[in-house]
Amino acid sequence: MTVAANLILTDNRRGMEVIKTEIDGPLIFSPKVFGDSRGYFFESYSRRELEAAVGHQIDWVQENESMSVRGVMRGLHFQRPPFAQAKLVRCVRGAVVDVAVDLRAGSPTYGRHIAVELTESNRRAVYIPRGFAHGFAVVSDEAVFQYKCDNYYAPESEGGISLGDDSLGIAWPFSPAEAILSEKDLHHPLLREFTTPFSL
Repeated sequence: MTVAANLILTDNRRGMEVIKTEIDGPLIFSPKVFGDSRGYFFESYSRRELEAAVGHQIDWVQENESMSVRGVMRGLHFQRPPFAQAKLVRCVRGAVVDVAVDLRAGSPTYGRHIAVELTESNRRAVYIPRGFAHGFAVVSDEAVFQYKCDNYYAPESEGGISLGDDSLGIAWPFSPAEAILSEKDLHHPLLREFTTPFSL
């Protein structure tokens, strides 16, 4: 499940394919994997390639990891300015459907989303700029999810959009009503009830 398209950067000997999505900003990074009878090797992250793709410097200051079981959904989360976060996310064990929703006022794709399957076998990562809400659904028995952030966690700035907001048109792999959610994620507003703090 992906709405990604348009290869925009390829061809480094140990590099990554960078795939532009239908929404300006988010990017999918697909690493080149080198395998033989011993195992495999790949670059899971290259600051040089990421910054060349996004067009500006990024200083990751925090990295987080979560483990979730099948049926868990997390999101759709963001932090409000001045504590907004860009993220680089990947699934290192299992599989998830990863979603980012554009919340930038004035964006021609406001309220639209990308959905990308991230798995331990495809080894893809997604760059999510500031101004997007992010969430995922776990479709394997368990999933270990890692993400870098360019701003520190600030609980007072936390916000979210409801995972069950039908107006977003997200084709989740199972219904949010049947998912395992945190108490906090049960009470996020719908998009129509939300005033965005983000702009282009």
